[in-house]
Amino acid sequence: MTRIPLGPNASRRSLLKGAVAVVTAVGVSAAGGPRLWSDDPIPTPKADPLKFTAGPIPKGSVQAPGRVIGANDRIRIGVIGVGGQGFGAHVKGLKAKAADNNIELIACSDLYTPRLERARAEMTVAGAPPVQAEKDYRRLLENKDIDAVVIATPEHWHAQISLQAMEAGKHVYCEKPMCRYLDEAFQLIDAQKRTGKVFQLGIQYTSNPKYHAIGDYIRSGKIGPLVSGQSSYCRNAGKAGEWNYAIDKDAGPSNLDWATWTGSAPQRPWNDDARERFFRYRKFWDYSAGILGDLMPHRLGPFMVASGNPEFPTRVTSLGTRNISTDREVDDSVQVMAEFPSGWTMLFTGSTVNEQGLPDMFRGFKASVHFSGEGAIARPERPFVDELEEFEIVKGGDTGIDLHHKNWIETIRGGKLNNCPVELGAKIQTILAMAEMSSRTNRMMLFDQATREVRPG
Repeated sequence: MTRIPLGPNASRRSLLKGAVAVVTAVGVSAAGGPRLWSDDPIPTPKADPLKFTAGPIPKGSVQAPGRVIGANDRIRIGVIGVGGQGFGAHVKGLKAKAADNNIELIACSDLYTPRLERARAEMTVAGAPPVQAEKDYRRLLENKDIDAVVIATPEHWHAQISLQAMEAGKHVYCEKPMCRYLDEAFQLIDAQKRTGKVFQLGIQYTSNPKYHAIGDYIRSGKIGPLVSGQSSYCRNAGKAGEWNYAIDKDAGPSNLDWATWTGSAPQRPWNDDARERFFRYRKFWDYSAGILGDLMPHRLGPFMVASGNPEFPTRVTSLGTRNISTDREVDDSVQVMAEFPSGWTMLFTGSTVNEQGLPDMFRGFKASVHFSGEGAIARPERPFVDELEEFEIVKGGDTGIDLHHKNWIETIRGGKLNNCPVELGAKIQTILAMAEMSSRTNRMMLFDQATREVRPG
């Protein structure tokens, strides 16, 4: 079995020398399934989906402060989870801007061999040391040459890998949603404070200057006290159905570590249903909250920034339905209402079976903010037309993921404020998690920020 030196004196070149061979150095367990070349299974909590909790995340095997990175130091990055988003947006996107951002992609990890091989090939640069390619993400955390990791796994792995990466001294970019269950979000807050590592949640629109400009305007008080806001993310996948990504019929025990992939979720045998769950995981409650986890963060993140004062909610109620899509567990339409301590309320609607959404806007006592294309305009309420004039707050902004990557990298170097830090991520996750609880239990949910507890209203 091929092994790579992991001791404290291993240089990057010696560490990576045998990395290419690791891709094919996957053993077979006595049961006939794949086995990581590390003989130790990855410890995970066992989530309680009836209580909407994941439980305490196991402490990582590596405890390290990480390298102090200067303004001109090259940042070395590993990508964990190199499927569609991990490969297309992160591996290829970061590589395209590597010179501009002074970064280097040196490692990747995935439990599915074809994706791992594809990422390794894409990351490979002529004349550079071999790319470290591992099925076991812990090998990347043990590599002291890696400064930061991007985590683009399914949702039920986000929190564990993020927490252990920070403990290992790595800065983290974690795809949305922040985690699967709410208790994981608070474990991430505590881990980030304990380690001091940069954690950025991958909601790219929070780096769009448009939303920060709106937030500044609302904070100025010109629209008066904030009354309410509304947003939506609606699309129609048609007969094909949302999240019905292509299934590789050749995927199986010879090239996919299914037992490890299920992680904290309920263990299931490998069968035809498993293949559906792996490639289309967002359709199943075990691994995803569907619209609430995949689509709502795209709008909720920047919307919270634009509110001028992102807060934890005090109460959330949600109605979720599934009357069109019959091939899934998660809802195909949702309506979410949230109330915040300062008194304003938010309405969010989401759908994967109808693309007619709500116009984005904030309602204030004196004026309302209307989102117009890529811009935003404040229009006075009728009683205040003599006091206020219509005002163009912003004309537009950049929505590309490149800007969000750049903000993360510059935050690591100490030159920028993080546009989507762990605290904002936890506020977003609290709304999402409470919405799922509300919808699935038919109850309004109340949140106590001091105790971090949710109870039915």
